[in-house]
Amino acid sequence: MSAPVVLLPDAGPLITLAYADALDLLFKPGWPVLLVDMVLHEVTRNQTPTSEKLGQWAAASKLPVRATQTFQHHQRARKAQAAARTANLGELAIQETMTAMALEQPVQTGVFLFEDHKIARAGFFVPDNCRKISTRAFLLFLQQQGWLESAVEIERRAIQAGRSFSALRFPPAP
Repeated sequence: MSAPVVLLPDAGPLITLAYADALDLLFKPGWPVLLVDMVLHEVTRNQTPTSEKLGQWAAASKLPVRATQTFQHHQRARKAQAAARTANLGELAIQETMTAMALEQPVQTGVFLFEDHKIARAGFFVPDNCRKISTRAFLLFLQQQGWLESAVEIERRAIQAGRSFSALRFPPAP
């Protein structure tokens, strides 16, 4: 990847890393982390075991938040008290962001970090300048680079703290 890289985490990886007290692993490659507004809303809108931690981490890290039409639509629907769709809106907002990145100059490589097994199997459009990578694959990448002692240890910590971590491995093990 010759273009500058930006990491776009979905809700699942953020939640898993929050359970494992390992959110700062997102910064290990040295890539900017860009939060998508809908994803940030998804992980902080309800009181959960990780919502406060994620909100505080995003604010303390001064992460940029990318505005999307998806989130604007969601907010308008909520204000109108319409039966607003809530499923998969974070993924739609990330898709919107990746599509915009494909058209922007200078070109950046977007790395979409996901955890939901449905995304691994879905016909999710990934522009040429973007990649998708699972939480497990990202942790293994960090381990291979010497930036993390044990990817399995992070998974174990998240699970022990109460995270129901996807059993699907993507890419599949040989």
